[in-house]
Amino acid sequence: MKQFDVTPVAAKLAEKPVTLLQFARSAGRNMLEVIPAETLRETYVRGPLNIHYFCDPEIITELLVGQGRAFPKAKFTNDIIGSAVGNGLILSEGEKWRQQRRRYSPLFAARNLPTLARYFAETGNEVADSLAENEGPVDVAQIAPASTLANISRVIFSGNEEVSAEQIRVGLIAYFKYISDISLFDLMGLPKWLPRKKWLSSRAPVTTMRDLARQVIEQRRSENRSEPSDFLDFMIEALKTDFEDEETTVDNLLTFVVAGHETSANALAWGYYLLALNPEIQHKIREEILAARSEGLVEYSDLEAMPLLRAHVKETLRLYPSAAFFARDASESVKIKDVSIEKGDALFFPVYSLHRNERLWEEPNEYRPERFLDASLPRGQYIPFGDGPRICIGAQYAETEIMVLMASVLRRVNFTLGKAQIPEPVLTFTMRTSGPLILEAERVS
Repeated sequence: MKQFDVTPVAAKLAEKPVTLLQFARSAGRNMLEVIPAETLRETYVRGPLNIHYFCDPEIITELLVGQGRAFPKAKFTNDIIGSAVGNGLILSEGEKWRQQRRRYSPLFAARNLPTLARYFAETGNEVADSLAENEGPVDVAQIAPASTLANISRVIFSGNEEVSAEQIRVGLIAYFKYISDISLFDLMGLPKWLPRKKWLSSRAPVTTMRDLARQVIEQRRSENRSEPSDFLDFMIEALKTDFEDEETTVDNLLTFVVAGHETSANALAWGYYLLALNPEIQHKIREEILAARSEGLVEYSDLEAMPLLRAHVKETLRLYPSAAFFARDASESVKIKDVSIEKGDALFFPVYSLHRNERLWEEPNEYRPERFLDASLPRGQYIPFGDGPRICIGAQYAETEIMVLMASVLRRVNFTLGKAQIPEPVLTFTMRTSGPLILEAERVS
């Protein structure tokens, strides 16, 4: 924990070489602790054994968009979350992945965002009302995931007579807790038949959520709605013309739930903190929001008139990317610039370091949203949602959700720093706060 400062709180990276065992032990607790601090200063770092760390935008682009575009996700990624999300869009490879990507891309098209934004705005207004009526200390690290959880209930599980909102809420909380428990053996790449500590805990959270997902899909299909009115409707509409077996559909529904909950929640929490740290920017953003939509539900079309809020969200995702690290396995040998990569090598993309690399950014550790106002960055330098064919399919969805929720809340509520210590970032499944993130909330008169 660290007392707040004018400079946003930062993570502590590894200052000394890390052995494979230390890597596996620390990574299960906080992946940031095993990323070499050199990655903040250098654009390429050779790790132990066959590991490469890349912060060079040109090499990153070549690996994600060019020669390495077909390299599969790292095996340990599958080992860690495969039991929870199955073989959906996140983990599938080859033709199966291409089919799913083609099938689901229309769901996230801009034409569907106005409908979904209305659900986000309803949640945002409820959160704003609650905070305005209960002024004082608030843990935004709890408020933020509660907001995105409410959105999931609204856009996916709403209107289901057999499954209550409370069932969904309780089920999702247990589900997220289960998938966030990372196994040391999975990180070390040990055989699947070796016992994991996780096996001692019940798989009920996964089974329960799969059963609930199956129920809502079956019921919604039976309704045969003429016009889609939420995300699940859009999903089922897409499957009318492109068949997919039921278990893969369940995999993908849960994939979208996983990808769309914690990632947006973390960005919201860190975003509120950065505004509390920078009251002048918060005031300017509030004026921008009120000029675009002073009351009622914030509309998707209103977001065009909020460039500073959008820049703030982008700067938040630069400093605190939810997907702060990802990896690929080299399926063939390649040479990019002067770096030789052998088949079977582990390719690590420490997005946290890339976004704070002193060779790429001016004042990399400072909050400067203006760097995203009418700015053009080299490809591969800013990748909060990845890049290439496997760039996050829900990037527009996430940005819309974060902006609508923030706009709805900031109209009514002002955030300031109190006396509470500010937690450091930790990275497990996503990059979150290491403890409560307490801010002071006050009603805007």
